[in-house]
Amino acid sequence: MALIDTFVASYQYLVDNFDEFLGLLTEHLTLVLVAVVLAITIAVPLGILAERHDRAKAIIMSVGNISQTVPTLAIIALVFPLLGLGFLPSLVGLFTYALLPILTNTVTGLENVNESTVEAARGMGMTEGQIMRKIKLPLAIPVIFAGIRTSAVLSVGTAYLAFFIGGGGLGVWVISGISLFNTPQLLAGAVPGALLAVGLDSLFAFIERQLTGETHATQSPAAG
Repeated sequence: MALIDTFVASYQYLVDNFDEFLGLLTEHLTLVLVAVVLAITIAVPLGILAERHDRAKAIIMSVGNISQTVPTLAIIALVFPLLGLGFLPSLVGLFTYALLPILTNTVTGLENVNESTVEAARGMGMTEGQIMRKIKLPLAIPVIFAGIRTSAVLSVGTAYLAFFIGGGGLGVWVISGISLFNTPQLLAGAVPGALLAVGLDSLFAFIERQLTGETHATQSPAAG
C-alpha cells in the first residue's frame, strides 16, 4: 500500500509541476538526441575508415575505448575550464560516452559482411566505394543500429549527470529528490526517463526497419 501511495504522490507532484516537467524533459531529450546524432555523424565514417585501414582501426578503436572508460563526470570536469557551465559541456561529455557503441558496431557490422558477397560484387566490376554503399552498409545496418540503440539508452541515463554543471534535464528532479529525501520528486524524474529510454529504443528500431526495408534490394550484387 505504501508503494502505491508513493507512486500516487509522484504522479501528483508531476501534475502540480507539469510546466517545469515539460521544460526539464525537453532539455533532457534535446541533450540526448543531439549527442547521439553527433555520435552517429562521427562514429559511422570513422567505422568505415577503420574497416578499410588496419592502422587507422588500431588508432580509432583505442581512442574510442578510452572515451568509454573515462567517466562522464571526469570528462565534464576536464572541459569545464574551457566551456563553463550549461548545455555545451554536458553535450561534450554525453557525446564522448555515446561514441564507442556506434563505432564498435559499425566496424563489426562491416567486417562481418559475407566475403563471398563482396567478391561477387568485385567480379561484377563494382568499385570499392560502390561495394561500401550498395553491399556492406545495407547489410551492416542492423548491427550499426544495435549500437545506436545502445548509445541512445545509455545517453538517457547519463544525461541525468548534466544537473551537476547546470545542464538541466530530469536530473534536476532526481538528484534534488535524493538530496532532499523527496521520493515523489525523485520518481517523477526517474520514471519518465525510463519511459524515454524505451521510447527512443523503439524509435530507432522503427527507423532501422524502414531502412532495411528500403535497402533490401541492394543486398545482392545483381541489384547494383
